[in-house]
Amino acid sequence: MGERALEADCSQCAGLCCVGPAFAKSSDFAIDKPAGKACPNLGGDFRCGIHDRLEARGFHGCVVFDCFGAGQRITVETFGRADWHTAPQMLGLLPVVRQLHELMWLLTEALKIEEADRVRPKLRDALAETDRLAGGTPDELRALDVDSHRRKVNPLLRKASRLARGGRGPDHTGANLIGRRLRGADLRGASFRGALLIGADLRDADLRRADFTGADLRGTDLRGADLTGALFLTKSQLRAAVIGTPGP
Repeated sequence: MGERALEADCSQCAGLCCVGPAFAKSSDFAIDKPAGKACPNLGGDFRCGIHDRLEARGFHGCVVFDCFGAGQRITVETFGRADWHTAPQMLGLLPVVRQLHELMWLLTEALKIEEADRVRPKLRDALAETDRLAGGTPDELRALDVDSHRRKVNPLLRKASRLARGGRGPDHTGANLIGRRLRGADLRGASFRGALLIGADLRDADLRRADFTGADLRGTDLRGADLTGALFLTKSQLRAAVIGTPGP
């Protein structure tokens, strides 16, 4: 498999994420929008009219969203530059391909882990298989059981994580840590897989080699935290968190 882009390239997409998902008016979205209806900020050229002002206009949810390159793959490869006007079924495929591309991103990151050398061949095979599934026809993608495939891949990702962390660090897998005060804590090698860290205070914490797979970092204060070698930490997670110089 050749190198594949696993981050959004909106110039190659037909604005699928601006049409497919529903928005609920909240701190993340300034408006209510039903699924399948175009956001009023989406132009006829499939570009966001307020892209450089999203945060200021109340669209934080758009700022932190990442399709991992699924939007352009559906637009360019699956449908050959069609758009949701002429091929409305494109919208229903975005959640499927996005999940597969997210898995591909995680597998790609796992392949970079030196300590995971012994599972590298299986990681490569899983990456190739996930890419093959994401390249299916519209009918094949609609029929695909993504959860079943994820259950096959996740043990490999967890194995790579354990090898990287060396059995060190607390296990906060799936934990509810909303608003938790953990400033300055030694959390080296911790597992935060699927944890809720919304609004948690992790200022100045030692998070080296911590695993953030699927962690909810909305409003998590990471100012001054040491994230050296952090595992499976996405750009969208970092955009959702508070980054910068720690406060008093």
